[in-house]
Amino acid sequence: MQDSTLVTTLGRDPADQRGFVNPPVYRGSTILFPTVAAMERARAAREITYGRVGTPTSHALETAIANLEGGYRCLLIASGKAACNLTLAALLRSGDHLLMVDSVYGPTRQFCDRTLARFGIETSYYDPRIGGDITALFRPETRLLFLESPGSLTFEVQDVPALAAAARERGILTAIDATWGTPLFFKPLTLGVDIAIQAVTKYIGGHSDLLMGAITATEAVFPRLRAGIEEFGAPPSPEDCWLALRGLRTLAARLARHQESALLVARWLERRPEVSRVLFPALESHPDHGLWKRDFTGACGLFGVVLDGFPETAARAMADALELFGIGASWGGFESLVLVPDPAPVRTAVPWKAEGAMLRLHIGLEDPDDLIRDLEAGFARLRAAG
Repeated sequence: MQDSTLVTTLGRDPADQRGFVNPPVYRGSTILFPTVAAMERARAAREITYGRVGTPTSHALETAIANLEGGYRCLLIASGKAACNLTLAALLRSGDHLLMVDSVYGPTRQFCDRTLARFGIETSYYDPRIGGDITALFRPETRLLFLESPGSLTFEVQDVPALAAAARERGILTAIDATWGTPLFFKPLTLGVDIAIQAVTKYIGGHSDLLMGAITATEAVFPRLRAGIEEFGAPPSPEDCWLALRGLRTLAARLARHQESALLVARWLERRPEVSRVLFPALESHPDHGLWKRDFTGACGLFGVVLDGFPETAARAMADALELFGIGASWGGFESLVLVPDPAPVRTAVPWKAEGAMLRLHIGLEDPDDLIRDLEAGFARLRAAG
């Protein structure tokens, strides 16, 4: 079946739920067994024996995401940040070396520099466009190669098959933050990656009302990953799992609208004299468009805009003047958002150089003509302030 069909069918069994279409919310910590032997058998079979390690609600969502990713099993975690960070913590130990993409999500970078370093794990940052040349950075103690494609803020697309193949030849595990593409538009496990991470908070949730992360792995890696992550005891709430399952049902329809509107707005922005570059891999002008077209089947609504010579003060004035774009963190919900980020302080392998200040836009489900009118008024404010 196609993914648009799978998102409506995976993770639910009406026949097992008295005919109800959606699985209920199972709340609880304690699970009772008729005998001690029955509890021991359940533990040996890794069935649900305590609420911290899952409920039927969370397992329904894990099953759905694992199938969409093309993976063996999935683990749900309390947030996207936790999914990235606990993957690192579960797989690395003192003395290990981590290769981390330079365009990684800022909080993941902070975890590497603050927490992993404190436990004797060294992190080296690499150029997101290094491709197969990553082999020059491998060390005997390198244990994990971490990717994010496209990269946070700057939207470089990585050559995932080349990176995964290079790591596999050396016995190095690979993990990727694949939130931008969602499991519908990007399937890194089929490209050779061992672990795919999603911030369910974003498009799977889709309504800006939950926090969750998902980690899907191959059969070879999953037991080790699960053993390490379950030590932290950080499951999501059953209510959030139910909300994410509900969001999953409309994911294909919402993403189609996000993509269509984002392309319309991005192409309009490319023609604006105030804009130097639009950092959206789905545009033919993007330097990594060929890689995106090869490895992705679609694009979401998140991209960057580099202004042509306008300073950050003018970009802030523009953002403040927008009516339909909220100023706030995160993305992937139904609403449009704007931020004025500066990638320079969080880049070390490849310095960030730009012609002016930057905007990060998330194109929501509003009418794109209304969004364009709002941006046009914002540009008037930009010119006045610049």
